[in-house]
Amino acid sequence: MSRRFDLIVFDWDGTIVDSTAMIALCIQKAAADLSLTVPTLEQASHVIGLGLHDALARAVPELTAARIEEFSARYRHHWFACEPEIVLFEGVREFLVDLSGQGVPLAVATGKSRRGLARAFESTGLGAFFQSSRCADETHPKPHPAMLLELAEEIAVPVGRTVMIGDTTHDLEMAAAAGAAAIGVTYGAHPRHQLAARAPLALVGNVAELRDWFDGNG
Repeated sequence: MSRRFDLIVFDWDGTIVDSTAMIALCIQKAAADLSLTVPTLEQASHVIGLGLHDALARAVPELTAARIEEFSARYRHHWFACEPEIVLFEGVREFLVDLSGQGVPLAVATGKSRRGLARAFESTGLGAFFQSSRCADETHPKPHPAMLLELAEEIAVPVGRTVMIGDTTHDLEMAAAAGAAAIGVTYGAHPRHQLAARAPLALVGNVAELRDWFDGNG
């Protein structure tokens, strides 16, 4: 692999792990528990990757600020029940091994909480691959550029030589706002046409295609 990029940043849900359908279902179940209008699968999927408050405001607009904690508790109840079933996308671990072997710093920028990402690192065994990470509860959430700007500064690389890999328009918009490159993966939360409208460097349909792209362009 050539060194076109000095930092590769991954989204987590829908990019590393196959979790988008479960997240959307948990949002739907939490809304039903509180007798709120249940969002469609498309509506619930679209907010994946945003910070909690932004996500809930879009997916369940009738949810009041006073009930956010109640909603969050119901969401976590359903999420903890299905979290053990979440699996890596095929080829992810091997791809990370290859990138690490090339000495390219890797990081994660995610809408998850820090506690949620810590559990994910532990359950998947992938935490050791990543030099750093940013979560939505410790800086500005996507699509604000803060996550990428902070990661580039911490790892001491130019943000212009950073690439963000993600499955949502929030990921691609964050990259554009930060001045970083972006690659969209079409196997996650947002449909291909929405990702294409943000003009990423590439759109890939699976991890094998992503790996091939980096073999030729990384």
